[in-house]
Amino acid sequence: MRTGLVLLALILLPTFAPGAAHAAPRASEPVYDYAKAVRETVWVDIGRDGDGDGRADRVAADIVRPSEPTSRVPVIMDASPYYSCCGRGNESELKSYDGAGKPVKFPLFYDNYFVPRGYAVVLVDLAGTNRSAGCADVGGASDVGSARKVVDWLNGRATGYSAKTGGSAVTASWSTGNVGMIGKSYDGTIANGVAATGVAGLKTIVPIAAISSWYDYYRSDGATFGFNPDGLARTVEARNGGQNCTAQNQALAAGATANGDYGPLWADRDYVTRAGNVRASVLLSHGVNDLNVKTIHFGQWWNALNVEKKIWLAQTGHVDPFDYRRADWVDLLHRWFDHYLLGIDNGVQNGPQASVERQPDQWADQSAYPAAGAIATTLRPGPSGTLGTAPTSGTASFTDNPSLGEDTWVTNPGSAALSYSTGALTSDVQVSGTTSVTVTATPGTSSARVSALLVDLGPATIRNFAGSGEGIKTGTTENCWGSSTSGDDACYRITSADVKKVSYTILSRGWADLANYASLAQERPLTPGTAYTMTFRLASTDHIVPRGHALALIIGGTDGSFIRGPAQPGRVTLDLARTSASVPIAGVVPAATTHPALDTSAFVPSAGRADLR
Repeated sequence: MRTGLVLLALILLPTFAPGAAHAAPRASEPVYDYAKAVRETVWVDIGRDGDGDGRADRVAADIVRPSEPTSRVPVIMDASPYYSCCGRGNESELKSYDGAGKPVKFPLFYDNYFVPRGYAVVLVDLAGTNRSAGCADVGGASDVGSARKVVDWLNGRATGYSAKTGGSAVTASWSTGNVGMIGKSYDGTIANGVAATGVAGLKTIVPIAAISSWYDYYRSDGATFGFNPDGLARTVEARNGGQNCTAQNQALAAGATANGDYGPLWADRDYVTRAGNVRASVLLSHGVNDLNVKTIHFGQWWNALNVEKKIWLAQTGHVDPFDYRRADWVDLLHRWFDHYLLGIDNGVQNGPQASVERQPDQWADQSAYPAAGAIATTLRPGPSGTLGTAPTSGTASFTDNPSLGEDTWVTNPGSAALSYSTGALTSDVQVSGTTSVTVTATPGTSSARVSALLVDLGPATIRNFAGSGEGIKTGTTENCWGSSTSGDDACYRITSADVKKVSYTILSRGWADLANYASLAQERPLTPGTAYTMTFRLASTDHIVPRGHALALIIGGTDGSFIRGPAQPGRVTLDLARTSASVPIAGVVPAATTHPALDTSAFVPSAGRADLR
C-alpha cells in the first residue's frame, strides 16, 4: 500500500515542468488524465428573471476538470451564446451531451490542452441560450451577469445548483477562484464586459476580435449600419425553447433608436467608459481588416486600459489567431495562463508589447502599441488634390451617392468623393493608432452623412480578408493540440494564408451623421447652406506605407459599403482650411507636394463584409 501511495505522489507532483533541484516551475505539464476528467453541469443563479416566469434565471456552466486527487485548480472560461445556435471556431463546433445530459463535446481546444495541465475549463451558456434560462440582452446586464455570477460561484460568492430548476446546491470546492476568460467575437466581448465590472477573481482576459462598445458595433458617430441588437438576440435564443423573451427583445428594439443617437441602451453596453474598473491583465488579438467587429473596438479599449497588456494585430478579417498563427498562439496562451492563473514566474508579461503582421505570415514585434514615436500629425487637404502638413485654403464639393462605396471612391470617385494624396513618399511612414477627421461641411439639404478613408496607394500582397475565409484557407489535414476522447477530439484542420495582390490598401475607415455635429446623444436639424464642424473617428490600425507609395485621404458622403444614407442626399461643400485629419504617424509626411493627378485605372476593388461569429 505504501508503494502505491508513493507512485501516486510521483504521478501527481510534477504538475509543472521539472527543472534543476528546487527550481521554480516554468510551465505546467500534461500530467492529468483527460479521459478520466470530471464532466458536469452546474446551473448558477444570476439573480434576474429575464424571461418573466417568476423564477430567478439559472445559467448552465459546463465544466471539465481533472479527476485525480489534487489541490484546487484555476479556471479558463469561455462564456458564449453560440454553443447551440451557431458554433465556435473555424469548424463551427457545438456542445454535445450524452443521454443523461452530461456534457461530452467542449468546443475548441482549450479543454483538450489545458485540463491535462491542471486547469478546469468552464463553458457558460449565456442567459436565454442553449441550456440556460432567461433571455439574451446583447451585451447588457443579463449577458455580462451570466458570466460574472459564474466567476462569483467559482469564488464562493454565488449559488450553483445541480439542475436548471430545483436540484441541490453545489459548491466549487475544487476551484482556486483564479479565472481567466477567453473568447472570440461575442464571447470576447463578454470577457471585456465582465472585466469592466472589476469582479474579484478574474485575473486575466483574452478578448479576440471583441466588441468594446456595442454602440460602435451598430452605429458610428451618429451613422447607422442598418442592423440592430434585437435581431441577434432572437438568433441566439432560437434553439432554447420554453422561455418568453418578447418583452426583452422589444426593449432592445426600442432602445436602439433608428437615428443613430447614443442613448441609455448603448451607455449600458459601453465597457470603455468603465475600463478604469478592470483589474485583470489583457491579452488582446484583432485583425486590422476586420470589417465585422471593426478595429475601433480594440483601439479605444486598449487606450482606456491601465493594466498589464499585450496585443497581436493580424492582416486578417474576423479570425482567431489559432487559425493563422497556431503554434505560437497556443504557446503564448500556455505561458499567459500559467503566469496569471498559476502564478508561474515565466516572464510572459515582459518584452515587446505588440506583435504585428506586416505581410502574410511575416510578423514584427514592437515595443509598444501605438508604436513608439507615433505622433498625432495634422494632415490637410489642398485644393489641387494634395495632402500635407501645411495650411491650405479654398473649398471643394461632392454629391452624396449612397449607391456607391469605398472601392469606387478609390478607383473612380467621380463627383461622389474627394481624393487627396501625399504623392510618392520618400521614406516609410507608419500609421499606428486611431485617426480622427475634422470637417467643416456645408450641406445642400437638411440631412447629410460624411465618411472618410485612409488609403495606402501602391501595390502589395496582402491576406485576402474579403474572401470567404477572411484571410485564411482551411485544408483537409489536421494537427492536434492536447488529449482526445471519442466524443471530443483535439485535432483541427490546418490553415494557411489566403493571399491576394492589390494595387491599394484601405487601412482605416470612419463614418458620421453630420446632424450629430454637436452631440452624439442628440442629433440636430441641419439648415441647408449653413456650415457645421464635426470631428469623427477612423478605425484603429498599425500599417506601414512604404517609400514610393502615397498616403491618401478620401472624403465623401454615404459610404454605401457600410452605412445607411440620409433622407435627402445632396451636395456637400468642405471648407478645406477647416478640414483635416489627425493621423498617428511615425515618419515624415511632406508639408505640401505637387504631383500629377492620381491614376486609378489599374486599381482593383478589394473590400468585403462578414458576420459576428
